[in-house]
Amino acid sequence: MTDAKKLKASSGRAGRKNGGTVCIFIFLFVLALFMALPIYLAVVMSIKPSQEWFIFPPKFYAMDPTLDNFREMFRAAGQLWVPFSRYVANSVFVTAAVTLAQCFTASMAAFVLAKGKFKGSRFLNSVIVVSLLYQSNVIYIVQYMVIAKLGMIDTYAALILPSVATPMGVFLMRQSISQIPDAMIEAAKVDGAGMFRTCWNIVMPNQKPALMTLMIFAFQSAWNIQSGSYVFDESLKTLPTAVAQAAASGIARQGVAMAAAVFMLIPPVIFFVAAQKNVIETMAHSGIKD
Repeated sequence: MTDAKKLKASSGRAGRKNGGTVCIFIFLFVLALFMALPIYLAVVMSIKPSQEWFIFPPKFYAMDPTLDNFREMFRAAGQLWVPFSRYVANSVFVTAAVTLAQCFTASMAAFVLAKGKFKGSRFLNSVIVVSLLYQSNVIYIVQYMVIAKLGMIDTYAALILPSVATPMGVFLMRQSISQIPDAMIEAAKVDGAGMFRTCWNIVMPNQKPALMTLMIFAFQSAWNIQSGSYVFDESLKTLPTAVAQAAASGIARQGVAMAAAVFMLIPPVIFFVAAQKNVIETMAHSGIKD
């Protein structure tokens, strides 16, 4: 059976007519254009010469595209007393540490919450769901006080540790692990496997799509971590902080700021494209039934 026949049969089973399917595709297409518009404008603004920024009415394209904004960004970053490569190394280290740590802690916590039987598990799950709703900024002051009390100001730990545990990561992994049959866990116990071994050797190999999805979210958030008020030593600051400093210094730097935004967007996009197949598998995952 061809793919077209499968699609037609699927639509028929869903009780949806062809007109409804077309409307859904048109709606999704318009929605995709709306979501892609900010990225398109950022790219266009980054290649616009400064004189085109003040044209009225504004143009949605660059009449005389140039890479001067990117050259100016690297020139300004090169004038900082810390080498540009140092900022890149700091960002790569922080991003790798946060991504790996977040995947590990989220997986372990999710396994316990999904398959562990103990008092208060339902309450903890409810807390995690509710915590998805709040903005991280509301705990910024308390977070700073804790980091300062622990003596982590001006260290990499101030950038890494606050991002190690995220409710979104735990929620995502828990939803995926909860579809593993309990019989598989019980069989592992009968064979003498402990909780950690069961999780690491039996459950995690089946969670690759969910883990890759979590890695994409973790990478994207970690790559954009700015030193903020946690790190004052210039040699420990991350690339987003340095690029923001370079874009904000001097006058008429709006084009440079957009070039910096586009430059910071490139690594997460590359990572997403590389792992896109696994993300689609996660979204289409139908689960394993007992």
